[in-house]
Amino acid sequence: MDTSNEIQKAFLTKAQKNSSLSLLAVIIAILLWSTSFVGTKIAYSSFPPLTLGAARFVIASMILGAIMLARKEFARPAPKDIGLMGLSGVLGTTLYFALENIGLELTTASSAALIVASYPAITALLEFIFFRVKISMVKSLGIVMAVFGVYLISGSSTAESSGQLTGNVILILAGFVFAGYSFITRKVVKHYSMVTVSFYQTIAGTLAFIPLAFIEQSRWQMPSTESLWVLLYLGIFCSVAAFMLYNYGLRTLSSSTAVALMNLVPIFGVLFSIVVLHEVLRIFDLLGGIIIIFGVILSVREKRA
Repeated sequence: MDTSNEIQKAFLTKAQKNSSLSLLAVIIAILLWSTSFVGTKIAYSSFPPLTLGAARFVIASMILGAIMLARKEFARPAPKDIGLMGLSGVLGTTLYFALENIGLELTTASSAALIVASYPAITALLEFIFFRVKISMVKSLGIVMAVFGVYLISGSSTAESSGQLTGNVILILAGFVFAGYSFITRKVVKHYSMVTVSFYQTIAGTLAFIPLAFIEQSRWQMPSTESLWVLLYLGIFCSVAAFMLYNYGLRTLSSSTAVALMNLVPIFGVLFSIVVLHEVLRIFDLLGGIIIIFGVILSVREKRA
């Protein structure tokens, strides 16, 4: 009897330890993602937006390839699935980050972090429009709140800078691209490991990104040491390490917990923008951000049995 109790206690202790490690992994991933807005702004001192995006994902592709070799996971997906991975890679890597980087160049890092927070609500709205996914009144309220929060942030920027408004609008368009990427990825992610899916997506997205970088050839310059370090940081930590940590956390954490923790991204993103870039948070940004976060929490809620 004592032996049984000891085994049970040991099992519970191990489960609690795994849960704590998973929670820590997800929080670290969120912190890394939150710094990407500030990192991108710093790297703009040497790299134009499309060039930065291409270089970032060249680094990410090489790292993912090394991981695939180390784990011997070079699976060959079916031709149809490779096509879907390629399409989602172009959407989620090339088009999404091209829009995000261009938008971020025009607006503030704090505004970008808050607008990106609305993407889950945009995805839920498009699911309802195109796939007739039923949404409850609570989810509907959350979507409306998130949209209104984005309006507050974007609307308040018109009085300060038309360029900033353009950047905010581009970031909103990136949210629709992100939703399309999510819809396509869902079709293949159940059949292959996330490393495999990410590898093929990143390769496809990087190959499509490289020609875009040549559009900015006239803006190329010798990068500073700081910009090179930031580029490596974006490619290694924000593009690969954060993803790996987040997926490790999903092994034991529930999806609802992981989604709830993702709402910390705009909060940390704004804090890093204020501390590192010395950005000033406007009252409409603050109100809009709070409304977006609460709206997203409502819009991603699932009915529990």
